[in-house]
This record gives sequence, C-alpha cells and structure tokens, in this order.
Amino acid sequence: MSAADVPANNPDIEQTGRTGQTQTLLILGARGDLTARLLLPGLGSLVATSSLTGLFLVGSDRGEGSDEEWRAVVAQAFAAGGASGPAVDTVVRDARYVAADATDEDGLRRLLACRRGRLTLYFALPPAVTVEACRALARIGVPDGTRLVLEKPFGTDAASATALNGLLHGFVPEDHVHRVDHFLGMSTVLNILGVRFANRVIEPLLTAEHVEAVDIVFDETLGLEGRAGFYDTTGALRDMIQSHLLQVLTLVAMPAPSALEPLDVRDAKAHVLRATRVWDDRPERFSRRARYTAGTIDGRSLPSYVDEAGIDPARETETLAEVVFAVDTWRWAGVPFRVRSGKAIGSPRQEVTFWFKAPQRVPDGLAGEVLENRLRIGIGPRRLQLDLNINGPGDPSTISPVTLDTSFGPGDLLEYGEVLRGVLEDEKPLSVRDDMSVESWRIIEPVLDAWRDGRVPLDDYRAGSAGPATWESWAT
Repeated sequence: MSAADVPANNPDIEQTGRTGQTQTLLILGARGDLTARLLLPGLGSLVATSSLTGLFLVGSDRGEGSDEEWRAVVAQAFAAGGASGPAVDTVVRDARYVAADATDEDGLRRLLACRRGRLTLYFALPPAVTVEACRALARIGVPDGTRLVLEKPFGTDAASATALNGLLHGFVPEDHVHRVDHFLGMSTVLNILGVRFANRVIEPLLTAEHVEAVDIVFDETLGLEGRAGFYDTTGALRDMIQSHLLQVLTLVAMPAPSALEPLDVRDAKAHVLRATRVWDDRPERFSRRARYTAGTIDGRSLPSYVDEAGIDPARETETLAEVVFAVDTWRWAGVPFRVRSGKAIGSPRQEVTFWFKAPQRVPDGLAGEVLENRLRIGIGPRRLQLDLNINGPGDPSTISPVTLDTSFGPGDLLEYGEVLRGVLEDEKPLSVRDDMSVESWRIIEPVLDAWRDGRVPLDDYRAGSAGPATWESWAT
C-alpha cells in the first residue's frame, strides 16, 4: 500500500503491535466454522489470561452483517471458551464487522483502511480462496509491518507451496508470515520438549542405540462432521500426516535447541524434515490407506464414507493413512517412524510411543514374560506412561510388567489461543517456516504418486473398528 492509501486520521498507525499497544486482528472468513468453533474461543482465552490489550477485532466475510451481530458471535464464542473479564468485554464492545470479498481489490482496500496500529490478517478461508486473496493483496500492497496468518494445507504439493511462498514474499518478508498449525499449540504436544530435554534419564536413551521404533498416531472417533467439501479433496494423508503429524515428528526427533527461541527451534525442526523420507524409498510397501464403511461408535451410527453427503466415491479419498518414515540423522538412522491417522476409529489412540529394544540379556533364573519398555506421551489424553518390567509380588524371581502413569495439567490457553499468542506477540516457534512447508510435501509426494498410480490398494474398515482386519503389524 502506498503512503497515499494510509488513512490520515489513524493516530495508532505507528504502534508496533506488541503486548499493550494497539493492533488490529482482521479475520477473513469470519462467518465460517473455523472462526466460531476454534479461532474465537482461542482468542478469548488469550485475552482473558494475558496482558494483551489494545486489540481491535475486525471480522469480514462476503455476507452482509452488522457490528451488533458480529459482537454477539464474538461474545458467544468467548463465553463458550470460558473467557470473561473486563479485557474480554472491551474486545467485544469494540469489535467491527465489514462485509467484503477477500479476493476483490476494492473490498480489501476498505478492510485495510479500518485498521488501528499494526495489522494481522488471519485467512480463515478455504485454501484456494486464500491464494486468490493473497494475489489481490500482492497487487494492491499492504501496510508496513502487516503480518499474515495462513492455515494448512499450505499448497497442494511441493511446487504449489514453493509458488505460494514466492507470492507471499512479493509483498511481505518471511518473518511476517505465520503458517500456523494448531497441533503445535496443544500443551500436550509441547510437553514432548519438556519430557525429552529436561530429563537426564530419558534423553540419552532416545537414540537408535536404544529405540526399536517410534509410533506417532492420531486415531479419532469423529467422522466427517460436516466437512465433506474440504475433506473429500484432501484425505487423511494430506489433512493430518503432511501437516500436523510431520510437525509432531520434528519435535520427537529434533536435536536439542540451544534455546526455545524461534530461530533455534525452527532450524532444529527443518533439520529433521530434510532428513526424512519414506522407509527404504518404497511407498508401495511402506504406506497403506483405507476408508470407513457403515458402523457404530459409542452408540452413534455412521454411514459409509461414500454415502456421506457431498462425497465423490470416484476420488477414492482415504480416511485412514499409515506411512513408515526414515529419519536419516546420526541419532535416528535405522529407526522406523510409523505415522498413522484415521477417522471413525472405535478405539482412539492419540500418542507418541517410543518402543525400546529388548534387554541385551535377561539373567537365567528370572521367570515371566519380559515385555518391551515403552514411553508414551499422550497427544489427546494428557498422559505420560512408562512401561517397565519389575519383580512382581509373591515369587521375587518372577517378572511382572507395570506402568508408571501420570497426567499433564491443561495449558492456560486453548490451542488456538496459544497459536494467536505467538502471532500477536510476534513469537514464532510454533509457526512453519517457508522451507518446512515445501519439505513436508516433498516427503509425502512419493506416497501420493504411488496411490495415484494404484500401486497401493484402498482397503475398507468398519466405522467403530480399529482399522482393516487384513492389516498386520509393520515388518521392516
């Protein structure tokens, strides 16, 4: 945006947007499900529990609406997230709604003119619309200091991610771009760093010398839940593994950063992604896919995926995906990382599991079954569990397995509150850097190619089951 486009009557234009100073959060796609269900409750938790003040919240979408209607939506979402207090009331009272098409240059100019202080643009829009909106912004320019916040998926392959990075860099610098992943705002995911790097008895053992395999699993009971339009063109591999779970993998496998500063953490994560590939470079052997058929979960009947409204069966979209990856670093060479995500699974499992190798030798005279040691860090349930073998009750020469179990406390913020804190306070360890967005696609593209060519069959599993009955444990 040129100097002539900046409103002369805006007294806050020089504010930097740090905590306590005036800044504007402009949500494009304000009437969408993401905004009401996740983004606004997260923002409310941030406003209620932090020193963030001077926030001007603007919502925009194509549909007409009034400030009063938008304020009611914001107030309801804040209350749903448990947010209350004077700071929350202030944000609600000052909130504005502006009807505009995010891909239209005139509409965007009206939106940009509404800002107070530093501007943060949050694209709560479908990916294709986000790209068109960014093209329009590139043509008209944005105020200095503008931050952009983009949801996954970032591109549809490595080439499109590279092109989108180039588009963004044409009108804002890379350090003003936040490619957010709310998974990385989950307190349980961030607990991976604490468990790894604050325990001398754990971190030295998390290497190829001691670990047999690593599982990263996010199986859930939910089906489509009204997201057919997005999900049927995306699927489990793109929706969960390419974005969320590869980011979890980076936290599991990265070397210890010197500090939890944005540059250090993101460099460590990028190091892992550059070293990651499909196991043995054989996607037809070390990936598999399936989709659910009709079934029942917790007394709730789910139709077959192909019978859901808005689904095109010819796309062969998977609702369950598994891939085995290799992380070819000194620490992890030779250890398979088995990454899986599925919908409509009857026995949900959401955790990172380190499977340790068997003891070098169990002395003669110790009876009983010696099970593999496991360290499990819950992603969904906030639990830390360590499976050990001890001398059981009764005969002291008999081995019995036990589990040491503790819970993580909940974080102060909801997931999107943690994400927004990083954006509005200009901290970026949870954001995905431009090179990482491309590397994530590079890693899974051989799998997508194998599936597209029909080299990996699309299996079925009943909703409410654990997955296809024909699937066996991976053998490497």
